[in-house]
Amino acid sequence: MLLSGDEYRESLRRYSPTVYLDGARVDSVADEPRLAPGVAAVGVTYDFAKDARHHPLMVAKEQSSGAEVNRFLHINRSSEDLLAKLEAVRLVCQRVGCAQRYLSQDALNAIHQATHRMESDGIGDVHQRFLAYLHRVQAEDLTLGAAMTDAKGDRSKRPHQQSNANAFVHIRERRTDGIVISGTKAIVTGAPYMHELLVMPGRNMVAEDEAFAVRCAVPVDAEGLTIVTRPAGRPGEDTAIFSGRYGQSTGVCLFEDVFVPWERVFMAGEWQHAQAMIQAYAGHHRHSCIGARAGFGDLLIGAALMLSEANGLDAGGNNYLRERMVELIKIVEGFFACGVASSTYAVVDGSGCAEPERIFANVGKLLLSTQIYDMQRIAHDLSGGLIVALPGPEEDHNPVTAARLEELWQGNDDIPAERRRDVARFLGDITASDTAGWYSLISLHGGGSPAATSMEIYRSYPLKDKVALVENLLDRGLLTSVQGDAAGGDQPGSCCPEGCQAPDAGKDPG
Repeated sequence: MLLSGDEYRESLRRYSPTVYLDGARVDSVADEPRLAPGVAAVGVTYDFAKDARHHPLMVAKEQSSGAEVNRFLHINRSSEDLLAKLEAVRLVCQRVGCAQRYLSQDALNAIHQATHRMESDGIGDVHQRFLAYLHRVQAEDLTLGAAMTDAKGDRSKRPHQQSNANAFVHIRERRTDGIVISGTKAIVTGAPYMHELLVMPGRNMVAEDEAFAVRCAVPVDAEGLTIVTRPAGRPGEDTAIFSGRYGQSTGVCLFEDVFVPWERVFMAGEWQHAQAMIQAYAGHHRHSCIGARAGFGDLLIGAALMLSEANGLDAGGNNYLRERMVELIKIVEGFFACGVASSTYAVVDGSGCAEPERIFANVGKLLLSTQIYDMQRIAHDLSGGLIVALPGPEEDHNPVTAARLEELWQGNDDIPAERRRDVARFLGDITASDTAGWYSLISLHGGGSPAATSMEIYRSYPLKDKVALVENLLDRGLLTSVQGDAAGGDQPGSCCPEGCQAPDAGKDPG
């Protein structure tokens, strides 16, 4: 069953999570104004699936059940699926800035791969257990949070070496009917307005870390779970023309003796299988991040061009502005092309899941992580300084100043002054506010820092193949001259002992 955005919001009222925001307990997540932009943003992923225009992109057929499911709950089976997912993420982020719900799909795909690998290694019926859970989530059209990043404590130490064991989520007790977990997961996207959390290990493990190798599904209102969160976007702020409507919250999730029944447990101490799942999740999620930031880039491109024109400048006819605009387009479409390549060269594993090609996915994520700041800088360059010079919206209705200010906002006579003003506030909201800093930070670290993506690129890149190419040329003598002498350097005329000689006039140079 596919829910609408309103039905999603209503479904949140069936849960009673323990959520704290700005130091106070939240009575109802669905009705909390400070979380409304986050709920609205996730709601768009539901509404788009019900919209006939977007249905082919936002809905997919689940191979293991034959059911039609929301794209963001689907197990990718092919390059076509990954391309559709990439476009779906970009589409939604063009509307809301960050779709958030694609983390559900990224986690489900990684766990699908991991549990199949475990079951193939003889570890019970863990994959069948996961499939039963997957089909229920799809049937109920739930939204799942990816609870992967632990508090970590002393980062120079492994989980079992921490003085405070709760720096990492771990198994405190094993029972006949399930496990009991405690610990902390941090930076959980959309935590308060998820239906359930998918708890996953956030780093590779060794044998001594067995208790910390845990993967399971926990309802947000499970007894013993407390979520400490922050407002989504900038609700209630008059200048937040965009982030007052759509935003993203994160949460710190405190697990204190939370019971998880076995049917919801997909790893319980199998530390050898932690790293493979982490790498798979990283690939899926970095692939999604590419689509997300491309959608955000589309907003920057559109707003910067609109404000430039409202200022009375033709970007197409001004060499400097045109070059700046092309530079912005190059950045956005450059990292998005990596996502397309990652989809095209996807690798289907034994579970039937198509994983984005890791090198292209990580290169794309590395590009967007560092170039998000360039994107904002170029947008500022194109749009001018009006975005930070505008008085607040209260002045729009001040009888003493409004009329005179309205005259000042007029630029291009063909564009109404209020349109120029609104675009300036929109661009200021997403590039020159704490929302802008938020987008920069989640672009830099969300889905893995530049250091993490660089490590994965180096680890996955076929460096030895490149060395073999040169060795093969050497072995075949292709890097020596016809006379068998070593090839000369780069200096012109030094390719052979005699140097280059001009042919005699009128003589066949052959």
